[in-house]
Amino acid sequence: MAAPAELIRKIRRIEISTRRAVQDTLAGGYHSTFKGRGMAFSEVRPYQPGDEIRAIDWNVTARTGEPFVKIFVEERELTALIAVDKSASQDAGLSPQAKAEVAAEIAGLLVFSALENGDRAGMVLFTDHIERYVPPRRGTKHGLRLITEALAFKPAGRGTDLAGALGHITRVQRRKAVVFVVSDFISGDYEQALAVCARRHDVIPVIVSDPIEDALPDLRGLWPVTDAETGATVLLDLGDRRTREEYAAFSRELREKRDKLFRKLSLDAVRVRPGDDYVAPLAALFCARAHRRWA
Repeated sequence: MAAPAELIRKIRRIEISTRRAVQDTLAGGYHSTFKGRGMAFSEVRPYQPGDEIRAIDWNVTARTGEPFVKIFVEERELTALIAVDKSASQDAGLSPQAKAEVAAEIAGLLVFSALENGDRAGMVLFTDHIERYVPPRRGTKHGLRLITEALAFKPAGRGTDLAGALGHITRVQRRKAVVFVVSDFISGDYEQALAVCARRHDVIPVIVSDPIEDALPDLRGLWPVTDAETGATVLLDLGDRRTREEYAAFSRELREKRDKLFRKLSLDAVRVRPGDDYVAPLAALFCARAHRRWA
C-alpha cells in the first residue's frame, strides 16, 4: 500500500492535472455535449412574429388582451456517475503505468468536468461485486473524495462482474444520468445488463487496455502466464508463432464482439492505453457528440 505522503502527492498531482485539463480543454465540450433533465419554464414575453403558436400563454394573453408566449430554458443540472473497474486485472500488464492508475486519472477528469459545470458527480467501484458506492453530490471536497476513492481504495474482490455493476447503477440511479464505465471490459455476459442500463441512462464506455491484451510478446522459451483475477498459471511458449497468432485471433474476436455490441446500442466508446494522452480522446468524443447534438 502506498505511504500516506506518497498517496497525498498522487492525489494532489491528479487534482492539479485534471483541473487544468478540464479548464483548458474539456469544460466547454462537456457543457455543450450532455443534455440536462429537460426544459424548465423561465418567463413570459410579448408574442413576436415567428414565435411558435403552441407557446402562447392563453391565460396571460386573456388577462392582458395582448398575446404572450412562454419561454423555456434547458435545465443544465446533470448527474454524472463514474463506474470504475477495480478488479485485479487493472494492476496487470506490461506498461510502466498500471491501468488502475490511468482509470483513476480518467475518473478525476470526468469528476471535475461535471463539477466545473455545476453538475453532481458520484462513483461506483466494482470487482466481482459492488465494492463502494458514493452517491452523487457537488463540491470540490466531494470531488477530491471521489479521486481518493478511485486511486486508493483496496478492493476485497479480484474478479470482474460488469453485469452486476451495471445492474446496480440501473437500480440505484432512478433519474437519467451520464454513466461513464471505466474498465477493460474483460468480463462475460454483460450484454443484457448494458442494454438495460443504456435505455435509462446515457452510457459511455471508457476502455482502458494494456498491449498484452492484444498480443503476446515474442520471447524465447516457456514463460509462466498468470490470470490476475483467478490466480491460475499456465506455461506458454512465447517463441512459438502459432501460440501468439491464436492468442491474437482470440483477442481480436473479443474486441470485435464488444465493439459490435457498442454499435448496436449506439454507444460512443473511448479507448485509451497507459502512456497515451487520454485527454484528447475525451475531448474528441465531447466535440463529436456536440456537433451531432446541434446539427
